[in-house]
Amino acid sequence: MNDKVCVEFLQWALPELHMCWDGFRKVRSQVCKRIHRRLQSLQLQDVAAYRDYLQQHREEWAILDGLCRVTISRFYRDRLVFSTLQSAIFPELLRQMRGRDETRLRIWSAGCAAGEEPYSLSILWECDVKERTANTKIEIIATDSDQRLLDRAMKACYPYSSIRNVPEDRRRRAFVETDGSFCLRRAFRKEVDFMCQDLRVETPPGIFDLILCRNLVFTYFDDELQRRILRRLADVLHPQGLLVIGIHETLPQDYDAFEAFSKRLGIYQRRS
Repeated sequence: MNDKVCVEFLQWALPELHMCWDGFRKVRSQVCKRIHRRLQSLQLQDVAAYRDYLQQHREEWAILDGLCRVTISRFYRDRLVFSTLQSAIFPELLRQMRGRDETRLRIWSAGCAAGEEPYSLSILWECDVKERTANTKIEIIATDSDQRLLDRAMKACYPYSSIRNVPEDRRRRAFVETDGSFCLRRAFRKEVDFMCQDLRVETPPGIFDLILCRNLVFTYFDDELQRRILRRLADVLHPQGLLVIGIHETLPQDYDAFEAFSKRLGIYQRRS
């Protein structure tokens, strides 16, 4: 399948999935390879035949939706974001908690892939924040719609390329090298709970102080779906709680449930 044919197909199919073409420009080769393999498994001659197949078999759209999931993740992705979490966001959230007389900080990592983001939060908390807080516990809920990724997350073993951004002293403290993989120690895994959920239709139970929803909703989904998910995020976020999206992402225009905390870093605060 050549690039032009695949692009034309994606531009035709993505709106049906409430996805936007612009988000796939740089990653389309990965998606096109998957679609090509799907055509081979269905013994279809070309993309035109696959379009006909989709129109005749509505259940195939769910499979195509899975083929369009793009996973690019690593520990401490965008290190300045994690630096800001340590220096500004955690102190702000702990201040809010004290005002509510609460002792548990609840975080949701939405679209957590193989666990790199929630485990990064756990490392940050254990190594850089916990000692400066009294009687405060952390609970991290990590969700993804791909059970295979969650299975990898629960094993918590990664190649060096995934952990290279972790500061060296934190890397030595948090990981043990085993047969060429770096496995996260139990102390950094115990506060993270994984759930198989599609954030387009589900949210974890309870109210959160901090939600990370990076490089997913506001890159790949269309405006209508972005707004629908944002309403759901706002519903499970404390007033003045914080939402972190990707540093290259923006919220839909004229959406006023959030105000910028650090627009440059994609950090927004829910209005009271």
